[in-house]
Amino acid sequence: MRKVSLLLSLCCIVLVSTAQDENPAGFKKSNLFTGGNVTASFYTGGTVLGVSPHLGYSLTPWLDAAASLNFIYTGQTDIYNSKLRQTNIGPGAFVRLFPVNFLFTQFQYEHNFQSIKVIQSGSSPYKLKNDVNSFLVGAGYSSSRQKGSNSYYYLSVMFDALQLPGSPYVDNYGRLIPVIRAGFNIALFR
Repeated sequence: MRKVSLLLSLCCIVLVSTAQDENPAGFKKSNLFTGGNVTASFYTGGTVLGVSPHLGYSLTPWLDAAASLNFIYTGQTDIYNSKLRQTNIGPGAFVRLFPVNFLFTQFQYEHNFQSIKVIQSGSSPYKLKNDVNSFLVGAGYSSSRQKGSNSYYYLSVMFDALQLPGSPYVDNYGRLIPVIRAGFNIALFR
């Protein structure tokens, strides 16, 4: 885990220093944006639904960074009819790289605080509190992010690269669940 944190920190330092070289004028409020997305994943025995608002800044014409807050509900049923109901809430941050104005790659870190309820057939339900990290990696399509405007909608598919037990993006058997997100960006102060 420390290696992942160190790598993420190093990447952020390099990206911010590169962005400062390309934009010597400093902070521009016209580069601020807000938005959010909805998450939906459906698979055999389970469902993942969520919302995630964000507030961000366009560092360069090809790079955005944002802070986010996520709320995710996961419901799973296994072959023995045991049920898991999990609610996650937590902060996160992401970067989006746009090699062309309508395609992007996204890297998103999340720390999820979890409330878990397990219902097993033939026994009393029990509750747990937990927290887990996720590192989502994926790509998406945007409705043409244009120079001078950071307003667009997007659709992306991501996967949890960490695959830690308890992640809302990993099923009961440790298999990855594709995370499909649809959302929008709205430029502020344009």
